[in-house]
Amino acid sequence: MNLKKGLFERRPEPFRVLHQEEGAAQELSVQLSSMLPTYYRTRPIVFICIGTDRSTGDSLGPLVGTLIEEQDIKPFHVYGTLDDPIHAVNLEEKLKEIASKHINPFIIGVDACLGRLKSVGAIQLSEGPLRPGAGVNKELPEVGEIHLTGIVNVSGFMEFFVLQNTRLNLVMKMARTIAEAIVLAGHSVERRNAVSIEKWREELQQ
Repeated sequence: MNLKKGLFERRPEPFRVLHQEEGAAQELSVQLSSMLPTYYRTRPIVFICIGTDRSTGDSLGPLVGTLIEEQDIKPFHVYGTLDDPIHAVNLEEKLKEIASKHINPFIIGVDACLGRLKSVGAIQLSEGPLRPGAGVNKELPEVGEIHLTGIVNVSGFMEFFVLQNTRLNLVMKMARTIAEAIVLAGHSVERRNAVSIEKWREELQQ
């Protein structure tokens, strides 16, 4: 038993890109697709987009969910949209519902967060579960194997007020970048899955 490794090993630094950078969605999609399982038929890939449209800053998740759902990306299952949001009140119930529908899903959490002034507008892709509500001192269940977060405003003071007074223009632009990256990653996973199946068939015929 390697206690030292367990105690001191840190997760890799999150991948970060500014939403307005040229090629931001493409860069994010490459990183995201590399972290997703290839065989989505045996391990469903589920995006859980957390937030509410009652707060501008907190609407990033359901905006992303809605934009992905409209694209109908074959490998992915999406929960948390403007029509059917997932938020602090119903999160536990929704997680149970998702667990009942999918066997051993690979879950990606998507949420807004607050950060430093210079980081506002950045999108982060990180290993490990999302901890929704942490920025506003709420204890909620952890979500996912990996997670995507968008830094929509500045942390440190009156977080609820800050979220409610975040510019929708920024949130919408970030949501579009994240959704585009997810759509591109979906196409990549589909291609990778098709190639893997073809190789498997060739091996069977040998």
